Formats: sequence, structure tokens, C-alpha cells
Amino acid sequence: MINNKNLLFSLGRPFSPLYSWIMKLRAAFYKKEVLRSTRMETPVISVGNLTMGGTGKTPLVCYLAKLLRNQGLRPAIISRGYGGSTKNRVNVVSNGKDLFLDANEAGDEPRLLAELLPGVPVLTGIVRALPCRHAVMEFDCNVLILDDGFQHLGVQRDIDLVLFHGDELAGNSRIFPGGDLREPVSALERATAFVLTNITPENNERNQRFAHLLKERFPQKPVFFICTSTQFFRTQESATPVSVTELPQPLHGFCGIGKPDTFHHDLTAKGLDICSFTSYKDHQTYPPKLLNAISQTALQQGARGLVTTEKDLVKIGNSPLPLPLFALQLQITPEPQLDQFVLDHLKSLHETP
Repeated sequence: MINNKNLLFSLGRPFSPLYSWIMKLRAAFYKKEVLRSTRMETPVISVGNLTMGGTGKTPLVCYLAKLLRNQGLRPAIISRGYGGSTKNRVNVVSNGKDLFLDANEAGDEPRLLAELLPGVPVLTGIVRALPCRHAVMEFDCNVLILDDGFQHLGVQRDIDLVLFHGDELAGNSRIFPGGDLREPVSALERATAFVLTNITPENNERNQRFAHLLKERFPQKPVFFICTSTQFFRTQESATPVSVTELPQPLHGFCGIGKPDTFHHDLTAKGLDICSFTSYKDHQTYPPKLLNAISQTALQQGARGLVTTEKDLVKIGNSPLPLPLFALQLQITPEPQLDQFVLDHLKSLHETP
């Protein structure tokens, strides 16, 4: 049976060569300086991907910001602010102390990062050179992290990390709109390193083979692995961790993320009784009407609670619900070599005259 995604890819396949040519031409224009790419006075780390959908960028951005902060650096996170209603040239989600924009204004991922990272400014803007400059000038930041920055060539970067989700890897390896790839595979020449995320015992062998292929084609670029664990939950009211045994069951699960199947698997793998589950489009918003529909579905299925992702929770906020709401907290464990690679690379930049 052909699912909707495969049907859309089939219909879009004739247009893939044109899209591929446009993306190659765009990259060439930046390389030849026909289009302007801004060099910042501070190091820039980009975290992005070649494929459509979620690859675990937000958890890695959060991890890197904590790593840099613990090294005494002053990082800031710069995002496009996808899905946010605020369209100023520079939008300050957080100055590292105070939160200024909610998830509907800032976008779900910037707001989530701002909540998870006290002490780290989070800014958004379509032309990212502008919030980059603002972070340096107004908040004295000395390293910038571009969230979802691989295709944003308007800011030069010193470290370009390209992520692949461990369950999807390169998808069907075809260019949009006929496939999962945002750009041709040749774009990976721009990468500094590759990161394979969500590694599990089930997909480890396949990821090892994929890593080998990357190393064969790009021998100068290291490949790192990240495992993801989901030990605890948080409530709608508090970030205090809640264990699985404390959750009321059965639960109705829902989410609006790029990989809903992964979230559903994470819930069932923890032994939770998920009586019903609904997935929505990525970056789904939650107006009262939709929250009421979710609650009614849960009650009809006999659920005693609701469970979602942290990214969805920031958009729901303190909206009243008839059932307790919990969010699954993700924790990533990168290889130690990734930490060292990033820190050594930053050190070499400071040592370069």
C-alpha cells in the first residue's frame, strides 16, 4: 500500500532535477560571493541536516550550549524561529535571564531551548546574521550556535555538524520534492563532521554501515554517534522529573513533531499503557478547540492522563485540561570524541593568527 508520503514523492519526482539544480546554483553563488555570506567576529557552530524532518537537532544544540557554558564560554543560540508569529529582524526569546516570547511568538524549538538553558541567550530572525550580531554586541556572547543552519549559507560557520536520524538515515536518497533530501548529496562537502543520532541496539548495525559509507566518500570528515535515553517525564506545572511508576495509566499520547513514530515507540518501549495515540503535523499549535478534542478523545478511550513531547508542551503552556499532562524528557549521550572535536576545533580557531 502506498502511503501519502510516498505518493507525494512519486508526484514530485519529475521536479527533483530542477530543484537540485537550483540548490547547486545557490550554493555556487555563495561560494563565488555572488550572494553575500557574513563572517562573524566570533566562532559559529552550525547544527543542521541534509534530510527533511527531525534528526535530533534541538537536543544536540542544547547539549552543545551546556558544554560550551561549562567551559567558561558565553554561547548564544540563533534560530530562524520557524512557526513563530513574531517577524522582527531580531527577536530575543531569552537574554539568558528572562523569557520574553512564548512558543506561539518565538516558535516551539527556540522557546523550549530558552526554557532549558538559563544563562544562554536565544534569538531568532530570518536573516540570521542580524540576531548573530545582536547576541555579540548586546549580550557579549563569544560563540554562536546556529540551530538548523546547514542550508542557511548567509552566515559563515567554523564548525558544520550534519545530523542523520538513526532510523531514517538518508531516507529514500532522492532530492525534494521527489524525496527526503533538502539538497544533493554533494552538499555534504560543506560539512565539518557527521553525527548519527538516536542510535539503538536495533539500528546500530545499519548505522555502522552508513558511517562506513560516509567515511569512504568523505574520508577527512569524522562521524560521531549519539544515543538517546528517555528516563523521566515532567508535568505541565513543573520540570521536576517524574518516573514511569508515578504516571497514571492508561495514557493518551499525542505529538506534533517530525518523527511521531519514534515518540510512540519510546512510550511503548518504556512499558506504558498507551490506550490511544494521535500525531499532528510538525510544529502543530494547540488552540483551545484542539486541546478540547484531544481531551475528549482521551476520556472516551478511558485514559487517566495525557503524554506528549517537551516541544509540544511549551506550546500548550498552562492551558487548563481535564486530565494531568506529562511530557517525555529526552537526554542524549554523544560519544566523548564529539565533545573533544568541538572543543579542539574552537581552540584551534583562537590559536590561528
